[in-house]
Amino acid sequence: MSLYWETADLLTAPANSGGSLKSRIFSKKDLKSQPAQIYALAIETCKWSSVLREVVENADILRVERKLTPILSILLAHDLILAKKGVALPATHGLRVAIERHKNRLQAEFTRARVRRKVGSAEVFKAFVESGLENGGDGSEMLRPRWIRINTLRTTLEDQLETTFSGYERSTTVGGVRNQGSKRLFIDSHVPNLIAISPNIDLSKSDAYKSGEIIFQDKASCFPAHLLDPLAEDGDIIDACAAPGNKTTHIAAILLSHSSEPDECSQVVHAFEKSKGRAETLEKMVNLAGSNTWTKLHPGQDFLKTDPESAAFKNVMALLLDPSCSGSGIIGRDDMPELHLPAIKQPSSSTSKPQKKGSKVPEPTSGARKSKKSDHDDALDVMVDDDGEVTAVNSDDELKARIEALSKFQLELLLHAFKFPAAKKITYSTCSIYAGENELVVRKALEHPFAKERGWRILKREEQIRGMQQWPVRGSSETCDSDEVLAEACIRANKDDEHCTMGFFLAGFIRDVKPRKNVDAEFLRDERGHLVRDMMGFPVRVNPQEVNFGSANEDVDIAPVRLVPTDEGEDEWAGFGDDDMAIVEQDNSAPLPQDTPKQDKKSGGGSRHGTNKKRTQLGITDKMRKKSKKSN
Repeated sequence: MSLYWETADLLTAPANSGGSLKSRIFSKKDLKSQPAQIYALAIETCKWSSVLREVVENADILRVERKLTPILSILLAHDLILAKKGVALPATHGLRVAIERHKNRLQAEFTRARVRRKVGSAEVFKAFVESGLENGGDGSEMLRPRWIRINTLRTTLEDQLETTFSGYERSTTVGGVRNQGSKRLFIDSHVPNLIAISPNIDLSKSDAYKSGEIIFQDKASCFPAHLLDPLAEDGDIIDACAAPGNKTTHIAAILLSHSSEPDECSQVVHAFEKSKGRAETLEKMVNLAGSNTWTKLHPGQDFLKTDPESAAFKNVMALLLDPSCSGSGIIGRDDMPELHLPAIKQPSSSTSKPQKKGSKVPEPTSGARKSKKSDHDDALDVMVDDDGEVTAVNSDDELKARIEALSKFQLELLLHAFKFPAAKKITYSTCSIYAGENELVVRKALEHPFAKERGWRILKREEQIRGMQQWPVRGSSETCDSDEVLAEACIRANKDDEHCTMGFFLAGFIRDVKPRKNVDAEFLRDERGHLVRDMMGFPVRVNPQEVNFGSANEDVDIAPVRLVPTDEGEDEWAGFGDDDMAIVEQDNSAPLPQDTPKQDKKSGGGSRHGTNKKRTQLGITDKMRKKSKKSN
């Protein structure tokens, strides 16, 4: 009974109420009707509102039915004419009686509206409106494709093309799938396993969606995980602000795609979400997508409060940061559907003279209007961040203050990620269009002393994965202080352009670790390229470091070792023989590095070392050799 009143209230709420129509409906706690029922009625009525306004005005029912308001008249007219079950009210309800009293007149005006548009049948008329043609042009301005990521944790692109999308016509461009009347599919060239389908197709009730095989995710939202591209050698990964889980599960899918033995993959995706409510959504998404095996959830934990030096994160080498932002790039976040309301026809002020046939009817001066955000230019503007927080801003100063507060938090998050000792690559992204949350945060992070100390720098365009290299929309050169390398390294996506994405920003960071030493160059080689070894068989360094085996105040005289090149073609030296040990034992004057028990002849080897006497003789020190001659 309250369905029409609640829908009317939500559709006519002021623009500064905040959020999209869907968020307004499903976040309202005191609704008596089912939110899904309200949303369906509101969306369908808005879609037909230009036609319904014409029908109601020409039927002239608002002048005679005082119970009906303009918004109630088109809601009831929609269900009376277009809904299969008619008006969802008891037969004796006052509103139902009021609208059904004019049923024949309304249906006749609906037919006239169809004929005026030169549409042959009611079915074709519905397709006409569904395709967006009723609202001007070809509808491309308001129609966006549905982006779908194929979840390779549960299926493959090939399998989905043969099953879920088997009857779809293949399009070579994303623009080819934008018409609602079509059933087309486009395979994206920048992000693997991503497709776009026609906007009129709803797969939310399909088996593929319910089983987690396909995930509804905007193309731009797929950029961070794709740019991060976690490999097997990248260790564990952190998703710092993980809810609702699209990027978390995308990370896991990419991780497993690089593993030849997925079941043996030991890498872990740490998913942090400080909001307990959003953490529940994250957990459901992770389980549905099948990434729970490789994902460790940290519900209710703030990433900023983690200890980078903790043993739990010693193997973390890659981090994905997608912090809270203004949400200014999200499509539909601040938009309300266009609503055309009918006007009440005013009776003529002069009743003495009837209106001549064929004369023009004056346009109504009040009542008829488009209910859209433009009608509330004097109202407060609204900023809704991606956590759902609504902030009203009515001046440039308030907007600036809000952006500064968000950017301060975003910079803090990025600098905290720099602290993880094993980290070597990071992606930073927002769904904001403001440079203060994007390029300026990147610049401040790169200029920070800690970033320079740790060796962090921007991931240049030519170093990015191929799909992101080829993405044409880059950062703002002006905001990057004319640094073209930095501007080209930053990735942007514009809302409502030909690429059909949401507004988005992304930048990658990599760490220039000190180059590893050329270990092979540290050792001596002879003229044949063979390693030179000492008397113990160890390779000899080019610049041997002095090692003091005694105490700090004790001078230890260690006999120099005569370096002899070895012939790698001979057998390996197997130790001292009995005669060799006798020679060494005669030298009592040479100091020993440490007190060790005298070695028994038996322990020095046995007959198995006899064949190596000539070779071991070459390794005796000059000092030992002189003393052995004197004793003989």
